Amino acid sequence: MTTFGTPLAPHATKVMLLGSGELGKEVLIALQRLGVETIAVDRYENAPGHQVAHRAHTIAMSDPAQLKALVEQEQPGWVVPEIEAIATPMLEELEAAGVVRVVPTARAARLTMDREGIRRLAAETLGVPTSPYRFCDSLAQLQAAIDGHDGQPAIGYPCVVKPVMSSSGKGQSKIDGPQDVAAAWDTAMAGGRVNHGRVIVEGFIDFDYEITLLTVRARGADGQIHTHFCAPVGHLQKSGDYVESWQPQPMAPVALERAQAMALAVTQNLGMDRDGQPAGLGLYGVELFVRGDEVWFSEVSPRPHDTGLVTLATQWQSEFELHARAILGLPVDTSLRNPGASAVIYGGVEGEDMVFDGVAEALAVPGTDLRLFGKPESFAKRRMGVALARHDDIALARERARLAAGKVKPRLA
Repeated sequence: MTTFGTPLAPHATKVMLLGSGELGKEVLIALQRLGVETIAVDRYENAPGHQVAHRAHTIAMSDPAQLKALVEQEQPGWVVPEIEAIATPMLEELEAAGVVRVVPTARAARLTMDREGIRRLAAETLGVPTSPYRFCDSLAQLQAAIDGHDGQPAIGYPCVVKPVMSSSGKGQSKIDGPQDVAAAWDTAMAGGRVNHGRVIVEGFIDFDYEITLLTVRARGADGQIHTHFCAPVGHLQKSGDYVESWQPQPMAPVALERAQAMALAVTQNLGMDRDGQPAGLGLYGVELFVRGDEVWFSEVSPRPHDTGLVTLATQWQSEFELHARAILGLPVDTSLRNPGASAVIYGGVEGEDMVFDGVAEALAVPGTDLRLFGKPESFAKRRMGVALARHDDIALARERARLAAGKVKPRLA
């Protein structure tokens, strides 16, 4: 039997989120609905999750000393990383000492904090199909990888360059020819979450579409860990950043079977603890490329995925509720309620003290909803909200989501 304490009481069930943006905010709300005391941590004041948690802290999460001091001060039952730029060796140390449980595990947080760890695990350890790739520490190495060097096959053109650590497409570029290489390197150096001076260059896959397969590891009534899959989420990206998503994405049965097998292999491995035992409860966002019946692994996040915001309108339990329930060892339901779509609302301007015009007009579009994230500062391409739409016809749902998003007009007050 699972017993839950009362928030702000001596026996409270406490969860700390490291990273409190729009995705973390929804996880915090889902946890609070289950009576959990929540602690939101981010690198800047008044992050979206700060605004709804029981307590909020602002620290440099990549600083081991600051992170350890805060965990020891708050003594949460679980620490849930929601971003990549975290002092994961300290999380491993705290987990090994029995101070806290890390979601899904400290090992998974370390492996997925940068693209190198997870790509090598998928391609080299698990043998999962991926695009050809190289890791490069300089512009010269990048050019050599593209051209082929020391007996290594050429990545060739077109290709994609990404920082080893970034999120939401930051620092990502497509290279169509030699004239683009230097600019892509500079973009990666500027866009990385932490400037390691290291990039991954990937051969370009001519895919039909790309999906996020939301995969949940949760404890069943038998006490064992079981893997559950949500209906595939299709998405459209521009410059590596998601701008639309929809669910379900139609797939050939063979492709769906292969996608689920890949997601199972990757998440089962990430779910192992340091002793090789099954652990790693929670939701994983597995990104895949699909062409016909062929499937390639791209990336995985051991946490809710931005494209999964659509599940707020499509599933009986959103990805955020699934993550919260799985973390706490509770039953989950990944079933689809109805098809739907999401469309991003960008800031469009630079500055603080934002206001949003057109909210009523957006919500007048049939079958729609909005989430305005409450970020304290806007950038032209910063995601400030999302429009959601539901309809049995995916094309119409996408159209309505885009229409509603376009009616919201952020501006400086």
